[in-house]
Amino acid sequence: QVQLVESGGGLVQAGGSLRLSCAASGRTFSSYAMGWFRQAPGKEREFVAAISWSGGSTYYADSVKGRFTISRDNAKNTVYLQMNSLKPEDTAVYYCAAGGSLLHLTDYWGQGTQVTVSS
Repeated sequence: QVQLVESGGGLVQAGGSLRLSCAASGRTFSSYAMGWFRQAPGKEREFVAAISWSGGSTYYADSVKGRFTISRDNAKNTVYLQMNSLKPEDTAVYYCAAGGSLLHLTDYWGQGTQVTVSS
């Protein structure tokens, strides 16, 4: 099975930055499209960002465009989410996901990492 482990979450002041990491198991990490989702208390899980297997295509939710950047390092089996200009409404548990394509992105999930943005 594919295992995904997120890290890098924490407490940050509004306007600050964090970089989340997602370490993936397996020898064929580069074959997977990867994405980030988040879930705030009392809300459904929502899409944040995605990246193709090659890293050539990226997609972002409107709420994070211009502030967040998704990237991947296939040699390290790791996907990143650089989060800048953080807002209190970004507070959520952030989950890494993997799938066979950008349209089938959620075959596997990480355990999540908490991001809290204070005002």
